[in-house]
Formats: sequence, C-alpha cells, structure tokens
Amino acid sequence: MAPRAPRFRGQVMRADFYHLQKWSLETALPPLVEKIQGARHRAVLLAGSTARVEALTALLWTDAPDSWLPHGCAADGQAAHQPLWLTTEDENPNGAAVLILTDGMDSTRKAEYQRCLDLFDGNDPAAVAAARDRWRSCREAGFTLFYWQQTDHGAWQQKT
Repeated sequence: MAPRAPRFRGQVMRADFYHLQKWSLETALPPLVEKIQGARHRAVLLAGSTARVEALTALLWTDAPDSWLPHGCAADGQAAHQPLWLTTEDENPNGAAVLILTDGMDSTRKAEYQRCLDLFDGNDPAAVAAARDRWRSCREAGFTLFYWQQTDHGAWQQKT
C-alpha cells in the first residue's frame, strides 16, 4: 500500500525545486518572497548558518527601494508576528504555510506546510546531488513535485 500523501489543511503538500543556474540565491529570493507575501502566506526560510540568516536579512531590507519585504529572525524576536521568519532551526514559530529551504538544508517538518520551495545551486554538483536526494525523499513521501529551471534570461520555466 502506498504511503498517504502529506496534507496541509486537506491539500496534498507541494514541493517546488528551484534549480539556480543564472542567478544567485540573493537575486532569486526577493521576487519569490514578494509572490509569497502577495498571496498573504507566511513563510519560514531555513538557512545553513547564522551568518547566512544575517546576510539574507540585510538583503531583504535593502533589495529594492520600491518594495518592502517584512521579515524577522531570532535577533529581532516576536516570531509569531513575522510574515517571513529566517532561521537555522527546523521550526515554524510564525504558523507559516510555506517553507523555503536554502543552503542544502532539509526539514523533518515539511508535511506541516502547504508548500516547500527548495532553492539549490545548480552550478555546484554536490548541491545538485543533494537536491536529487531531497526530491526522491519528497516523491517517496507522496508530495506533489514541481521542478523549475532558469531560462537564459533568468525567468523560471517548469520542467516537470
């Protein structure tokens, strides 16, 4: 018997894998966060180090002068009030529906979210191999999977 697909509020959990080839995480992340916040979803971003959390926090405050991407991290506190929580811990303190994985991080709590975005460096063979392992794990768990690859102009194109 096949495992029952993970569900979030009755919906099958979705995992989107973003194969970064043309852009760095720092370039790709702000537009994705804008879409998430535009849909009024809360998110948790799981990063590989405190230094990375600090760098992404600075980036999100200064990315574009005409946009504002509210967020917080442990240094800011008030996790429950943050629309985007950046962390190195596998946690969901803001009741997020979206999980963003960076730096090859994985979560044992993916099934608690409606959607998981896994952003990985397509120019790093080890990162690609690790992303394939996470893809297999999500497939075996019954998640609905989507794979996005960048075009030559940096736009996202769905491949599967």
